Amino acid sequence: MTAVPSVSNSITVRLTLPARATAVSELTGVIEANGGIVTGLDVTASGPDRLRVDVTAAARDTAHADEIVAAMRGVHGVEIDKVSDRTFLAHLGGKLKIESKVPIRNRDDLSLIYTPGVARVCMAIAENPADARRLTIKRNTVAVVTDGSAVLGLGNIGPLGALPVMEGKAALFKRFADIDAFPICLDTQDTEEIIRTVKALAPVFAGINLEDISAPRCFEIEARLREELDIPVFHDDQHGTAIVTIAALRNALRVVGKELADCKVVMSGAGAAGTAILKLLLKAGARDVVVADKGGIVYRDREDIASGAQTALRWTAEHTNSRGLTGTLREAIAGADVFIGVSAPNLLTGDDIATMNSDAIVFAMANPEPEVDPTAAAQHAAVVATGRSDFANQINNVLVFPGVFRGLLDAASASIDEDVMLAAAKALSEVVHPDELNAAYIVPSVFHPDVSTVVAAAVKAAALGTTPEPVTASRAADEPELIG
Repeated sequence: MTAVPSVSNSITVRLTLPARATAVSELTGVIEANGGIVTGLDVTASGPDRLRVDVTAAARDTAHADEIVAAMRGVHGVEIDKVSDRTFLAHLGGKLKIESKVPIRNRDDLSLIYTPGVARVCMAIAENPADARRLTIKRNTVAVVTDGSAVLGLGNIGPLGALPVMEGKAALFKRFADIDAFPICLDTQDTEEIIRTVKALAPVFAGINLEDISAPRCFEIEARLREELDIPVFHDDQHGTAIVTIAALRNALRVVGKELADCKVVMSGAGAAGTAILKLLLKAGARDVVVADKGGIVYRDREDIASGAQTALRWTAEHTNSRGLTGTLREAIAGADVFIGVSAPNLLTGDDIATMNSDAIVFAMANPEPEVDPTAAAQHAAVVATGRSDFANQINNVLVFPGVFRGLLDAASASIDEDVMLAAAKALSEVVHPDELNAAYIVPSVFHPDVSTVVAAAVKAAALGTTPEPVTASRAADEPELIG
């Protein structure tokens, strides 16, 4: 799949050029001739003979951006002053800050929020710890915790390398659910030390969002923290992905007129995300699921599973593949109704998708390169979704984790379970109105105004065991922001 120019690789170039009539068109022409896209052009200063111009252009990657700048230098009379990478500019100084909610204008204010007045509040909480949710930041805070061992598709890049992602996650919590989230990047990848450290930090927070921790350690870390803490622990790489996947699948099945219980489902990937999707898929009513990993189809007697070398796959082998299939992913997919991929790029071709049943559903979610080219898949499948923003139907965790935590915090919940997650998936799917639903729109935009509100209401009700309060949903066409 050929990469396309993107805002994530855009640059702004400050330059001067001769004040001749064709200078600007010559400049934009060479950018476009070299595969870039001009997204902005501002004249910042002008004299009798020369102009100073800021040109913003989208490129495919860093090397392509360098090629574009070199081509701009080749325009007669152009002098390059400064080249700025817009992504790095957006991160300059970090993406977060802390602001006081109360004014500190004089000694009276100081006495109220700090000493001596704060001592009375401290004693009240010491006598009744539950008051911490009412009288401190705890009521609305989430820790975004990582060890940097599995960051995006970058791998084990450590805690400092992971920090920009955790900052971004915290910013999304604030933007979409008004939750104060803090990036916590731990300088250890020892399972016991991570568990011990998170437990020590937990009193400050009302929830823990685990992020970018490699499998299989992430399973034990999450399970232990859920057992030992009195606040909800949610591994977004697992459960956020699972919730959005089930929501999208509910709507995709409506598009093709099939029932989940009647479908043959094939999954590629048995890691953290794959296992979470599988468990929620079974909870949602799937009966015929076959999972494949790099060793082929997962089944009980597969040598590495039977010998105990792959203990993490034992549960999967025991709960899937009731037909006893063996062989490869390509063999498994023949005759399937649904393919869900959370694994590796380019495992399948359009011809492989053609062997699936009619009205097939393909979710190829490996990033940045999916398991099958979406365009090729769409030649044979009725519904195609990916994890990418440049195709229809993006399976994006930001659709759920803000609303999930908003609901959990509003319920003052001590835990999260599959019933709550399934409620979140159902609510998310229903944000898409029946008369909006089609093969290219099975999940709402991340900027849809109702997403976090609807998901939060469903999660709160499920956590409390009550009926969710009705939320008047908006249509996609009512969205106040343009989605590119």
